[in-house]
Formats: sequence, C-alpha cells, structure tokens
Amino acid sequence: MSKKIIDASHKKIMPDIKELLNYKDLFYTLAWRDFKVRYAQTTIGLLWAVLQPVVTLLILSLVFGRFVGVKTDVPHVLFTVAGMSLWTYFSYVMTNSGNSIISSQGMVKKIYFPRLIIPLSKAIVGFIDFGISLLIMIVLMIYFGIAPSENIWYAPLFIIMGVVAALSVGVWLSALTIRYRDFQHVVPFMVQIGLYVTPIAYPAEFAVKQLPSWAAGLFYLNPMAGVVQGFRWSVFGGDSPGKMIYLSAAIIIVLLVSGMSYFSSVEDKMADYV
Repeated sequence: MSKKIIDASHKKIMPDIKELLNYKDLFYTLAWRDFKVRYAQTTIGLLWAVLQPVVTLLILSLVFGRFVGVKTDVPHVLFTVAGMSLWTYFSYVMTNSGNSIISSQGMVKKIYFPRLIIPLSKAIVGFIDFGISLLIMIVLMIYFGIAPSENIWYAPLFIIMGVVAALSVGVWLSALTIRYRDFQHVVPFMVQIGLYVTPIAYPAEFAVKQLPSWAAGLFYLNPMAGVVQGFRWSVFGGDSPGKMIYLSAAIIIVLLVSGMSYFSSVEDKMADYV
C-alpha cells in the first residue's frame, strides 16, 4: 500500500481532486452520519424537515403577500416556495459548514485525510431540505393548476449554480471559523439577513425600485439573487434574470476559486488551530 507523505514546506494552491476521490468512502460515511443524527433525538423526527420550511413559507407569504402587498404572476405562496427551495439548501450548507471543522476536531487531530471532505459532506445532507421544498412546490403547482414553463429545462443549471454557491461560501466559512471563532456568531446573523436581502418572497425588481442606485448595485452582488430569480423564471416563466445571472455566475466562480485556494493554504495547520 502506498504511503502518504506530508510535506509541511509544500504549499498547496488548490485541493488535490485525485486525493479527494481516494477518500470518497469517508465522504459518504460522514454524510450518512450527519443524516442519521440530525433528527435522531427529536420527538417528531424527520417531520421537522417538513415543518420548518412550511412555517417559514407561511411567515414570508403573510409578511410580503399580505402586509407589503407584493404582486406576483403566480400565487404568492407558490412564488415564495420556488425562491425558498434553493435558499433553504444554501442556508443549511452555509450554517453547518461553518462549524464543521471545529465540531470534528477530534478526528482532525488524530488522523490525516483531506479536510475539505468535512464541509463538502454537509452539502449532501442539505438535499433533504431542498427535496422537501421542491415537493411542496410541486404539490402547490398541482393545487393551483399551474404547469411548468417552457424554460423548465434551464432549472438544473440554476440548481447546480445554487449548489456551487453554497459549497463556495461553506468552504470559505469552514476555513475562516477555525482561525476566527467570531464567525460562529456571525454566520447565524448572515443567514437571517440573507433571508430578506435575497429575492425569495419578492421579485428582484421590487427591491431595486425601493433602493437608491448605489444600494441596488450592492443588492445584485448577492450571488443567490440571480440564482433564485433564474430558477423561478425557469419554473414559471415571466421576465428573465438577464445580465443579473452572469453577474451571479461570475461572483460564484470567484468565491469557489478563492475559497478552495484559501482552504488549501490553511489545511495543513488546521490540527494546530482547533
């Protein structure tokens, strides 16, 4: 059996994909472990995965659909659940990846393996929430008698963009939280703010009209803004996300490359940091 030689003087620029593939069994094991323990000690178990998005959906629909009076081409509750599906996945990966290395510090200190496997494994468990949100959306589409638009073939593209965006931010936060423990408190705050600054329960155009020009520019720097808007367009049709999707794609690529690079630069020192 070949031996792994760890050279502290060798600085990695990007993760070794071949090495990650060699540890795929550990990746699956960590993902399965997270899946089993997520609701293991709760009374209603997996029903929490249904209850949480339903409650969030009702609150957002009440606030933006009733109180604010946001007008949408499809029933507002359906409009909201389409936007919430990708955001739910993004927020789960973002939240759980941030503390993933610290929560696995016992394993990190004892054995060698590509540390990137830990935050990446969180992305698998996040598909539970995403799948449930999609199921709720399909049920509502049947209830309201709304068929998918002719743009539905673009939906997988926006789903992939949302997954990559979640992984990119998750990798960044997992590396930063090790050195700067303040991020353990910052991440929940970021998730709460992101829920309202991402066009989940309102069209992006609605927010832009309410903001000054400089703030509108910052609004589009949110990578999930274009992803959510594009996914909703692919399902229901209407106005396309236009240039906003190209901006979101560019930001996601920058986050992915820079996040992987930064993670690789601190990976060999993680056992010391934790």
